[in-house]
Amino acid sequence: MEYSIRPVTEKDRSPVIDIFNHYIENSLAAFPENKVGYEFFDLLRGMAKGYPFYVVEAGPGDKDAEDGSIIGYGLLRPHNMMSTFKRSAELTYFLKPGNDRKGIGTRMLNMLVDDARKMGVDTLLASTSSVNQASIDFHKKHGFVECGRFLRVGKKLDKDLDIVWLQRFI
Repeated sequence: MEYSIRPVTEKDRSPVIDIFNHYIENSLAAFPENKVGYEFFDLLRGMAKGYPFYVVEAGPGDKDAEDGSIIGYGLLRPHNMMSTFKRSAELTYFLKPGNDRKGIGTRMLNMLVDDARKMGVDTLLASTSSVNQASIDFHKKHGFVECGRFLRVGKKLDKDLDIVWLQRFI
């Protein structure tokens, strides 16, 4: 499968939000209860201001996607806005369904890790729903350890949600 990863631009607004909305409507991987509008893209860009924010573009060899279509995105953002915590950042990434287990998430994570190091970040954090075992397994496979679990802090699709925090020192 051919694909490229590049910095996000304004033209990526619709595909990024469409991917996020898929997970809002069909899973517990994205936390909002209802679809977000395309203006949510501005919030994502604001959260990632000064941090990397990438999209994954399908290449000509991808039989499952149109050449140049956006099949995923990932970003870093501050874990806490206070300067005391500038050494830590939180990760977020989503891939269009059908694009997992192809090495795309690993490549995205590795790029974000490299960028984090260049920024002086040495602690990465990820939060996920406790029922999102694929995400927990992905992070553990890549050196993250569970560092916290908040029990019954949310409810979505009539299910109580625990939030699992994972951490990796880089």
